[in-house]
Amino acid sequence: QVQLVESGGGLVQAGDSLRLSCAASGRTDSYNAMGWFRQCPGKEREFVAAVRRTNGITSYSNSVKGRFTVSRDNAKNTVYLQMNSLNPEDTAVYYCAVGTVVLGALSNPEYYNYRGQGTQVTVSS
Repeated sequence: QVQLVESGGGLVQAGDSLRLSCAASGRTDSYNAMGWFRQCPGKEREFVAAVRRTNGITSYSNSVKGRFTVSRDNAKNTVYLQMNSLNPEDTAVYYCAVGTVVLGALSNPEYYNYRGQGTQVTVSS
C-alpha cells in the first residue's frame, strides 16, 4: 500500500502562483511514476502532469504546458506541482497519484493505482 498526502491548495487570484506537494509513504518502491490529476465539479477527472522517478521525464496536458512544472524529490518521496499564471479554469480538486507506468503512458490514468484525498485549488477572476 502507498499513502499519499497532498498539501498547498488554496484560494488565489488569476495570475497568481501556487505550489502543491504530495508526500508518499508506505511501499514507496512499488511505483515508477508520480502524477497530478484534477477534477472540476460535474466534469471527468483529467490528467495534469506527471514525472518518472528514475529519469525525471515529464508529461503535461496541453492546458497547463508552459505554466505548470512537475518535479520530484526521490529522497523525500515527494512530487511537486508548481502552478504559475493561474486562471479560473484551473479551479479544481487536484489529486496526486502514483503507479507503475509503461513507456509513453504517463498521461494514462489507468496506470495510477494509488491516489491521494485531493486538495482544492480555487482561482478567482
